[in-house]
Amino acid sequence: MAFTIKDYMDLVKLLVEHPEWRSELRSLVLSEELLNLPEIVRQLVDAQRRGEERLTRLEETVTALAEAQRRTEERLSRLEETVAALAEAQRRTEERLSRLEETVTALAEAQRRTEKRLDRLEETVAALAEAQRRTEERLDRLEETVAALVEAQRRLEETVAALAEAQRRTEEQIGELTIGVRDLAEGQRRLWDRLGRVEGRTLELEYREKAPAYFSRVLRRTRVIDRASLVDMLEEKLPLDELGDALLVDLVVSGRPRGIIDKERLFLAIEVSSVVDEGDVARARRRAGALRKAGYFAVPVVAGEDMTGEAELEAREQGVAILRDGRLSLWDEAISHLINSQTGGKRD
Repeated sequence: MAFTIKDYMDLVKLLVEHPEWRSELRSLVLSEELLNLPEIVRQLVDAQRRGEERLTRLEETVTALAEAQRRTEERLSRLEETVAALAEAQRRTEERLSRLEETVTALAEAQRRTEKRLDRLEETVAALAEAQRRTEERLDRLEETVAALVEAQRRLEETVAALAEAQRRTEEQIGELTIGVRDLAEGQRRLWDRLGRVEGRTLELEYREKAPAYFSRVLRRTRVIDRASLVDMLEEKLPLDELGDALLVDLVVSGRPRGIIDKERLFLAIEVSSVVDEGDVARARRRAGALRKAGYFAVPVVAGEDMTGEAELEAREQGVAILRDGRLSLWDEAISHLINSQTGGKRD
């Protein structure tokens, strides 16, 4: 017998009047898989709830993963909407049960993937926690290093301050030492001056004593003119200022010239120094000139153990004879220069 619409309506009415029949009818009409579907959905909902709780804890633990959590929540929200749609579809029509079953399967797969993602997130959180721990350890070591550097800087500043103080004391000592060295140098200079004068006087005495030997090649009957005789020779013939300078000549020697000079008597105005310089050359020329002004045929001579190059060049240019370490040189040049410049003289 066919099941008519009236029969269906009567069945619906009876189910409304006797709700306890619905369970028995569902067991007769639906398969075991469909009967277990609500329990599966409840399990999924419960798993979803647990997932949200785990996500909440992860949010509190890892703020840096907020973006990933947001995407997860969006997917979970869509999952909730799908489950709600599934429940609503279950309530409205059993025809959509098969599609709901497929959806639930998809949700289960999504849940599995979500749990995998949660596992990965937990691993990431653990890795981040480990990295944070290592970072904190490095920060601790860095703080210790900075503290050590600060202490080293403090010690360095103390050392620099001590060095600065030592430098100041050293500079003071150097200043005192410089003054001492300057005084010592000045004393040394004075000592050398005195030694030079002593050597000059010694040489002057030596040349005074050995004049006949030194000048025997150019003079005969050589004799040294003493200071008193020199005064008598010059005081009536020179102004006082020129006389005073002429009398300061180190040594005056006279004698009869050998060779081509047609003079009965020749005078040598000699300046003596251990090391002859240009000043000695100039003084010999000036004082020989004073003798010539007084009417005497006089040749300038410089004598010493050594002489500067400038003094030797000046003597050669100005016609000054050189007696160096007992050897006479530039004599002919000095005589030629004297004859060429002589304008007149007085025979003694």
